[in-house]
Amino acid sequence: MNAVITGATKGIGYAIAQAFAAGGFDLAVTARSAEDLRAMRRSFASYFPDSEVLALPANLGHKDEAKNFAREVLGHFSTVDVLVNNAGLFLADDITEEEDYVLEQMMTVNLFGPYYLTKALLPAMKERHHGHIFNICSTASREAEPDKGAYGVTKFALLGFTKALRLELQGHGVRVTAVLPGATWSSSWEGTGVPEESLMRAEDVALAVWNAWSMSRNTVVEEILMRPQG
Repeated sequence: MNAVITGATKGIGYAIAQAFAAGGFDLAVTARSAEDLRAMRRSFASYFPDSEVLALPANLGHKDEAKNFAREVLGHFSTVDVLVNNAGLFLADDITEEEDYVLEQMMTVNLFGPYYLTKALLPAMKERHHGHIFNICSTASREAEPDKGAYGVTKFALLGFTKALRLELQGHGVRVTAVLPGATWSSSWEGTGVPEESLMRAEDVALAVWNAWSMSRNTVVEEILMRPQG
């Protein structure tokens, strides 16, 4: 089986890649940094030697790169069992004060990237009446949060896309799940003064995704909402 995971070299994406490699999947992963992807391949070759890792750099905020990545994936694996749209961009600002590019830049990565990549890979899933799409949204997809105005707009939009997609694919054997994690520890939190123990672990989000995938094809987990206990 094959899983496609975007934003796979750090944080939640990396943990999800580990979970599916441990579960026997071959992987197609992408991130913007070719160096980070090479490091990931070396690590997975050591820890998951039976899992093939196709690692291709791409900026999914660019439509052509998203579509090219999809073509490379299908040319290599021909089928896709799981798609995890995890790549995202967060720029903290105030909607009333920010420059126009803040919303535009986040929208291209957080919404248009998943939109174009999903559309490119969907025919392979629909043809087999099999597949599972996970869109990594956010608690900011459900309610406004301080300093996350434009980011929240993009994540609201991603949740809306997920709901529409789920409805349209009900008769095609393809499950669609929105994952809405709260603050989750990653390297981006280092130096902020926020203690690691006060945040969720990326591995916990990955476990929730794996468990949703592992259920019978008669069941779809529509949304997974997760917050730090504290």
